[in-house]
Amino acid sequence: MTGTNLQSDFSRLDWAKGDGLLPAIVQHWLSGEVLMLGYMNAEALAQTQASGHVTFYSRSKQRLWTKGESSGHVLALKSIRIDCDADTLLIQAAPHGPTCHLGTSSCFGDSADVRPPLGFLAELDALVEQRHVERPAGSYTTRLFDGGIRRIAQKVGEEGVETALAAVAQDDAELLGEAADLVFHLAVALRARGLGLADVVRVLDDRHAARG
Repeated sequence: MTGTNLQSDFSRLDWAKGDGLLPAIVQHWLSGEVLMLGYMNAEALAQTQASGHVTFYSRSKQRLWTKGESSGHVLALKSIRIDCDADTLLIQAAPHGPTCHLGTSSCFGDSADVRPPLGFLAELDALVEQRHVERPAGSYTTRLFDGGIRRIAQKVGEEGVETALAAVAQDDAELLGEAADLVFHLAVALRARGLGLADVVRVLDDRHAARG
């Protein structure tokens, strides 16, 4: 499947340990949020790979079940990984709509309750990318993109100065507010150049690895 990172050595999976079923943890591929837990048999795993939509084996219905087959809230497959004992699967997926039948993004609660503390930055980056493509009318982000890179760069500079001033002369709430504005406008500037916050993280990660 194009655009996915699938671990290919499924021959070592220990199906016998769970009587033909393995637990499959589903994680948001960008934010790291844990979305749900299901079970897969070999057929469900094969269908997941073939269709690109995460498919489980329903123990209650005794059949294969593709997440979102009735609601349309499918989980688009991004990657599959096997744990060290080869008896659990980690599925990374892009959710199309809420994962839980109760309407929350995760079966374990709302995003703010279960995603990693910095996970929202990935969601923000994805939203900015969506705005760049769709350009919805009335959106501030659309106005920024329509204004061009020079106007966006000017806003980044303004927010950078305001953040620096807040760090010196204002309270924590003001500093956090200005810092939030700076990060948002930086995400827009990066996207206008075809880049994203993930690219910045990659550079930081590379630098950290190089320094040991």
